[in-house]
Amino acid sequence: MKLLRRKHIRDDVELNITAFLNLMVILIPFLLITAVFSRVTVLELNLPSKSAIAKQEEKIKLQLELVIRKDSFEIRDANLGRIKYFPRTEESTNWKTFTDILVEIKARFPDEQSITLLLEPKINYKTLIKVMDRVRYADIVQIFEVTTVELFPNISIGDAPELVGAAAPAANTTNIGGAAQ
Repeated sequence: MKLLRRKHIRDDVELNITAFLNLMVILIPFLLITAVFSRVTVLELNLPSKSAIAKQEEKIKLQLELVIRKDSFEIRDANLGRIKYFPRTEESTNWKTFTDILVEIKARFPDEQSITLLLEPKINYKTLIKVMDRVRYADIVQIFEVTTVELFPNISIGDAPELVGAAAPAANTTNIGGAAQ
């Protein structure tokens, strides 16, 4: 007995992609509309230079530093020492007093553009960003209008010097009101 082989004729089957195309026509505009486009802002930071010799050759001028500690801000000149000290906490900081001090310094030294932020190792990132924003610009309220003033846009970042003793912040300090402690 002979086995009969039947020839199966195969028809080419077309791929039906109509449903897939309909899905893409709906999904692509939906994804484009709901996509979140983020804007990234880059601040150019200048790290302190290592050449101390070049600094000595220049004439002595204001070298503004802001030492940011967990419990205080200290505004000082690298050459002369402390200008202003005021206590703060991580939760509450008197930003108005901070801004007023910087505006007063800017009024005395209008050509100064640079400030160095010296941070303790465990300073909160949000605190750093808030300080950087407030050091660069300030909103000054005049009679019927608010004016934005540029303070110190050239920001350098470094490590804060370690406190020598527990009594170091208490020496030669003033409180927020300006009276000596």
